[in-house]
Amino acid sequence: MHHRDLVVEALLSPDRAATYSEPQWDLLIRQARRANLLGRLALCIDGERGALRAAWQHLLSARVVAERQQGAIRWEIECIRRALAPTGVPLVLLKGAAYAIAGLPVSNGRMFSDIDVIIPKQAVPTVESALMMNGWVGSHHDSYDQRYYRKWMHEIPPMQHLRRGTVIDVHHAILPETARIRANSSAMREAAVAVPGHADVFVFAPADMVLHSATHLFHEGELDNGLRDLFDLDSLLCHFGATPGFWEQLPVRAAELGLQRPLFYALRYAIVLLGTPVPEPVITAAQQGAPHPAAMPLIDFCFLRGLRVDHPTCADGWTPLARWLLYVRSHWLRMPFFLLLVHLARKAIVPSRQNEAEAAAPLAHTPQHEADEQQTVRAARSGAVDDLSESARNGHSQTL
Repeated sequence: MHHRDLVVEALLSPDRAATYSEPQWDLLIRQARRANLLGRLALCIDGERGALRAAWQHLLSARVVAERQQGAIRWEIECIRRALAPTGVPLVLLKGAAYAIAGLPVSNGRMFSDIDVIIPKQAVPTVESALMMNGWVGSHHDSYDQRYYRKWMHEIPPMQHLRRGTVIDVHHAILPETARIRANSSAMREAAVAVPGHADVFVFAPADMVLHSATHLFHEGELDNGLRDLFDLDSLLCHFGATPGFWEQLPVRAAELGLQRPLFYALRYAIVLLGTPVPEPVITAAQQGAPHPAAMPLIDFCFLRGLRVDHPTCADGWTPLARWLLYVRSHWLRMPFFLLLVHLARKAIVPSRQNEAEAAAPLAHTPQHEADEQQTVRAARSGAVDDLSESARNGHSQTL
């Protein structure tokens, strides 16, 4: 495998990491951090025996942060559950939070930036009020952004807790109402399964969880975490694939929900880029969601570049064009042409006040966060790493 895909090689064949040179380890750490896969890589490498000592300190830092976030996200889920309990609205978790609370292997080493939940659309005002009463406040206060979210999108503006700084995304569907694909979000929500040991907490059923992950990835325009999300799909497919009946149900469920196209893309690129084992009958059934054959060369051109790490060593001269086309495609899938023109024109002319505020005052790394992480590392490892480098910490967000 070419050295530009070093992080993929290391994750798929961890034993090879022991043979890497110092420059290769330097590149591997940079790629893994950029892809938000450093915590996962840390779990794959066999301790200090499988890594250079200097590299191992970066990996250990990522592992400790990931472990700490696992506990923090469970506490945050409990806080949300308590806040919503009086409303009677079921708490159905999505993506990373769902993986963590369900104890799925995909959550091991995974970093979290927020918590995603899905509720019935008619319950949005009730849930939003309950969250506000418990310390969460809305964002994107610009009138256009508010209208954009509430009229056209599948979620309300993200809400952040005033004291803890944690963020929750409240969805009422898995795709915007203006999207060209009409997904049956209600059917997915109604089929959600309870999480053992967590009262009134639910996650999507296995097939629905895979289909939502695929839909999220292949409708996203900014693929900063594209490779991480593809590895998520690989892990979900391998884990659930061991369950009898899962593979037979997956394409059938995709047809029921209107998500055959995302399933086709998910299987295609998981197989091509990661070698995910998928039964041949399932690959054949997923062809029902394939686009026109004439479009496939362009689609491959984009995704085979866009799903790689967003790092200079993982790009060629065509990568910027491919990423731009994927960005335009994502908006094209979300909204009608006229609405798309108006939206993109406004965003190009009027800078987002929210983005300006976030750029001026980032929340992720206060001195207290840095001190907390170093203290946690020392306590968790009994002094094994007394002086984690600044660069080893800067890649990790300390908020959920």
